[in-house]
Amino acid sequence: MQRVPQLKWAATHYCGPPFFCVSERRFALRTVIKGGITIDNSGRLASDDGNGIGDFDLPLTARSLIRIDYFAPPIEVSDYVTTLYHMTCDEQQIRDIQPASVGHLSLFPYGRGEMWFPGGRRESNPEVALLTPLSTASPIVLDGPFHAIGAALTPLGWAALTGLHAGEHGNHLYDARAYLGDRIADTGDRLIADYRSGLKTGEDCAYALAKDMADLVEKINRRHLEFIRTVNSWLGNSFNPDVADLHASAAYGTRQVQRLCERYFGLPPRSLARKYRALRAASLLSLPNLTPEYEAELGRAFFDQSHMIREIRCFVGCTPAKLGGGDNQFLSEMVGPWNLRELDG
Repeated sequence: MQRVPQLKWAATHYCGPPFFCVSERRFALRTVIKGGITIDNSGRLASDDGNGIGDFDLPLTARSLIRIDYFAPPIEVSDYVTTLYHMTCDEQQIRDIQPASVGHLSLFPYGRGEMWFPGGRRESNPEVALLTPLSTASPIVLDGPFHAIGAALTPLGWAALTGLHAGEHGNHLYDARAYLGDRIADTGDRLIADYRSGLKTGEDCAYALAKDMADLVEKINRRHLEFIRTVNSWLGNSFNPDVADLHASAAYGTRQVQRLCERYFGLPPRSLARKYRALRAASLLSLPNLTPEYEAELGRAFFDQSHMIREIRCFVGCTPAKLGGGDNQFLSEMVGPWNLRELDG
């Protein structure tokens, strides 16, 4: 398969802030999320094992009510952070879906709620939080107003900052103090206090958080660093990268490739390719005009239209019909290629 024309990212790691999403006005169709959770056409969530995990039949928050500003990371953390951000939504109730994403270090000065993970598990958001890499789209329920400040991490950034296995710790929302230590948690507490008092803006806090991260990241094994770069390059070659090509280019055996992919990216190679294919497809479909070249690439990437719909719905949290268009400006912004950065590893 030929390389996608003119696309400038290697691995399309979704890097928008946690606790917001690319949403529809309501869940339109029954969606299998993973691990037995389903969303039916009323927006109600339930688990296949008969243990209900609650209702989700409120309208999702209008995109026009959510504001997000992105900031380029400083050079000293540019290998570790895809983007810095400040998000605000001053509604009293916020209901949305978080797409599959990279890890995040986040501050939540206002707003409390829960993220719903595979298997019916729910986790609330601490004020200084570590969102681990997500393998699927996850619903969120919040009491607002809600403000978030933070940094989206590259796979290298996740490993260098946390030292945690991305597969074993994926799909969680942790208290950062428990996993990153007192220094960064104390910094987060101080920045939250300054933000609430008006001493610092969201942008000020994002850059201050990044500066603290720069002093805390640790070096990664040189061969593992090269492996991360190899995986990023492999993911960028096409919508359907061949796992055999990764094995051929990586300096490891088959089992070790799988173990390292799960350690740094959270998923084995085949599942990793599925996730990024869906995110890249959503990014292309968010464009106002899809070129014939892009249409052809999408046509080759999936078995058929229903296959594409299922995959995008699973990893992004909406149907392709909701991508792009005049009434979906926020949705288009969140999954557009301008919000996806090439990762150097």
